[in-house]
Amino acid sequence: MIPMTRKLACNPRETDWSKIVGAKGLGWVDKNLHRPQMFYPPVFQDMIKLTMNFLRTPALFFLALMLGGGPEGGAGLWADAPVVPTLTAVEGVKVGHDTLAGRPTGCTVILVEEGAVAGVDVMGSAPGTRETDLLDPVNLVQKVHAIVLSGGSAFGLDSASGVVRYLEEKGIGYPTNAGAVPIVPAAILYDLGVGDASIRPDAESGYRAALAATADPVREGSVGAGAGATVGKLGRPVTPMKSGVGSYGVVLEDGLVVAALVAVNAVGDVIDPETNAVIAGMRSADGKSLVDVRRLIRSGFQVSGHAGENTTLGVVATNAVLTKVQATKIAQMAHDGLARTIYPAHTPFDGDTLFALGTGHHDKEVNLLVLGALAAEVTAESVLRAVRNAEGLPGLPSASDLKNDQE
Repeated sequence: MIPMTRKLACNPRETDWSKIVGAKGLGWVDKNLHRPQMFYPPVFQDMIKLTMNFLRTPALFFLALMLGGGPEGGAGLWADAPVVPTLTAVEGVKVGHDTLAGRPTGCTVILVEEGAVAGVDVMGSAPGTRETDLLDPVNLVQKVHAIVLSGGSAFGLDSASGVVRYLEEKGIGYPTNAGAVPIVPAAILYDLGVGDASIRPDAESGYRAALAATADPVREGSVGAGAGATVGKLGRPVTPMKSGVGSYGVVLEDGLVVAALVAVNAVGDVIDPETNAVIAGMRSADGKSLVDVRRLIRSGFQVSGHAGENTTLGVVATNAVLTKVQATKIAQMAHDGLARTIYPAHTPFDGDTLFALGTGHHDKEVNLLVLGALAAEVTAESVLRAVRNAEGLPGLPSASDLKNDQE
């Protein structure tokens, strides 16, 4: 441990600030200890000198932890906030959203311009998809160049055409004698009941989303394919809540990355598996509390829904080297994440569809069981983040809106 009374390794008044600001956080590395030390700006030097001899007292010790990091050089109040890994933590993956202004709807594009081995698993009974048959392991094409998730029901499949145009302009696609043909599978969710149904994502929307795609952390909440997404639509009258897009990833010590992006538009409730509590879903008749569909179903209540008017869509990506068979298995196992967090999932009224991508930048041997288990984990967390980051609309409160009203 670094004694809290240890003298500063250098004089901050004589420190080159440009080097300090350019480093991560506001710290430097003590060359003697090879550990990050908290940098105190000059304005605090007099205060530090006055209190240095008293830091052994419990109260001031914890104050020091807050202001300057822990004894092991941990983060204090001045340290950078941790960045949550999202789908773009996978090397070679970019994500872009286009959210329409006319009503809450849009599309989300996952670009893999270098190409990625892909698989898909459709477990809902009311899907809307494009070019998913070519992902069957027995079929010829091995790699895709983008995946499109879109609102707008079947109309929204047109957004993939804009992504194809974007990739064609860059010369990206499956090589043929006549030129490159971009491979862009897509899936849609139904959000036509939110606002003017005549407004929906089209080819221009897909093109804009592709142009906007970056490797920055994914923007979550009521954007892109999640702009018009809702959950909790099993009751009559329908009292749903606002949902959106969520993304989460894990990075292992050996460099393996597994991450997901999910647009949650489920007919059922969203459950936090750690607490077993409903965090968004069907509300009471007065709209002020959550009903918990699990209890209703167990009590014999005959819930109802409308086929084709729901659907949760997602993409799981890893930097591992995959075959199409492996990618398909990962997509299948990732559905466990939906089952853990959505009740009920994979219903006759949903078109639940998950894609899996392998970019191949991690060349170490992979364990398919581990990849599938992690895929389910990041999918589940992405579902929770989709509802927790959503922004409510009139008549469609978000999870945070309902929580604030209850408080």
